[in-house]
Amino acid sequence: IKKASNKRQRGGQKACSNVFSMFEQSQIQEFKEAFGCIDQDRDGVIKKQDLRETYGQLGKLNVSDEELDGMLNEGKGPINFTVFLSLFGEKLNGTDPEDTILAAFKLFDPNATGFVNKDEFRRLLMNQADKFTAEEVDQAFALAPIDPTGNIDYKSLCYIITHGDEKEES
Repeated sequence: IKKASNKRQRGGQKACSNVFSMFEQSQIQEFKEAFGCIDQDRDGVIKKQDLRETYGQLGKLNVSDEELDGMLNEGKGPINFTVFLSLFGEKLNGTDPEDTILAAFKLFDPNATGFVNKDEFRRLLMNQADKFTAEEVDQAFALAPIDPTGNIDYKSLCYIITHGDEKEES
């Protein structure tokens, strides 16, 4: 039985490789667990009754049919695991595409070095447009690859922003 389900998963991955490539393997496993919790009757498809029972387990007993139908309609058809993953991909990938973020950083790198000075960038973030607080800048810089001379490797940072930080996985 186990081999058959593995083949089915691989087949699904090939058919929708773009959906599966949006996430790390560990994230996909977490989504599988969440899907399993919601798919109350374990038939591989999330239906209105599955959602109603899941809400009931969370203590919310008065969910309207309209709310449940609205959720199910986001899937534009039966919500199997691949559709479930796609829905999360659409919601979670609200970040700009990597090339857009890179283009923004390049505005601060007129010599095309691939780096921006941390202190200068901090000043700009705190004094221009949607001003960041010192705490917000510190949060952003916590993920940023900064070399010993105080320069941010913005190409690596763009990758982290769009694909996640490897360090978070451990």
